[in-house]
Amino acid sequence: MAHPYVLLSAAVSLDGFLDDTGPERLLLSGPEDFDRVDEVRAGSDAILIGAGTLRTDNPRLLVYSAERRAARLAAGLPEYPLKVTVSASGDLDPEARFWHTGGAKTVYTTDKGARRLRGLLPADVEVVALGPDVEWRAVLDHLGDVKGVRRLMVEGGGSVHTRLLQLGLADEVQLVVAPLFVGEPEAPRMFGHGAYPPGRMRLVETRAVGDVVLMRYVPTAPGTGRLASAADRRWLEVACELADRCPPSEIAFSVGAVVVAADGTELARGHSREGGDPVVHAEEAALAKLDPADPRLASATVYSSLEPCARRASRPAPCARLIIEAGVRRVVTAWREPDTFVASADGNALLAAAGVDVVLLPEYEDRAKAPNAHLLPPAART
Repeated sequence: MAHPYVLLSAAVSLDGFLDDTGPERLLLSGPEDFDRVDEVRAGSDAILIGAGTLRTDNPRLLVYSAERRAARLAAGLPEYPLKVTVSASGDLDPEARFWHTGGAKTVYTTDKGARRLRGLLPADVEVVALGPDVEWRAVLDHLGDVKGVRRLMVEGGGSVHTRLLQLGLADEVQLVVAPLFVGEPEAPRMFGHGAYPPGRMRLVETRAVGDVVLMRYVPTAPGTGRLASAADRRWLEVACELADRCPPSEIAFSVGAVVVAADGTELARGHSREGGDPVVHAEEAALAKLDPADPRLASATVYSSLEPCARRASRPAPCARLIIEAGVRRVVTAWREPDTFVASADGNALLAAAGVDVVLLPEYEDRAKAPNAHLLPPAART
């Protein structure tokens, strides 16, 4: 399943700022930042808010720039991004401006909530029932696989931001610091109480926007178990990029690998034929750089662009066995090993039999195949 890229952003009072019929609010951002938010909206396939924000702020969630709307149309996109809200109860006001402005709208709810909403909302609003509960991975799966959403802007509220970050489903967090102090205890917060992924996020951009400062962060801490996180996808991209660095070969695959601690610290990386060794494998090269007694290995994740090998002729131990012996108990990979050099290779099964959690992200398969296209029959290259 292909999750969209999930961007968490707090667009404070954008609608009220641009239209004086909106609710009166303290404006934390200025005109330049509101224009930036409008640009982010225009570059998104969908914009999502929680039911609480819909009730409290009564937003339109529009792209206000006529030039940006025209650019979307010229690119073959709808004039406005899909507007999305999530409500387990289905307790939504049919008169809210959200339903009567912009383009397409979708509500994700429970079976019970769907029964409440059908016939209540305008006929053009799609109501998607997810069963007895609303599960965020199911929401993202449907947006990505059914609605074709590749970039999702999440504008809140705080409970939605909190849950997506806690579940490791946020690909990016955009924070804006304004030159104001807000001390009221009832003031809304972007994030709430609870357990968050460990470690530090990585800062990828800082810039002044008018009199505020925008900071963009991406997660680094791997997921846990067999559920993929946004950070897992980012690290697997790194592994695929490392595969591009491999010296070309007609008798071996080009593979990249990264070993990452539970807190998001990169421990080691490697790629096939690294250092001039014609037979070294990516996982082997990465693990060789670590002290076997490093206690972080037990909770680390190995990211490999290709399924770790289960059998090989060039070394006594295949990479799957090296991972097991290193004590690593989680592996994320993009591509199952084809029969090109070893028939019926199944490194993932060898890992799983040893108690390793194996996560396969097939949406990265084409990326992992790219430096190996010359080794594959035409039908298997894409």
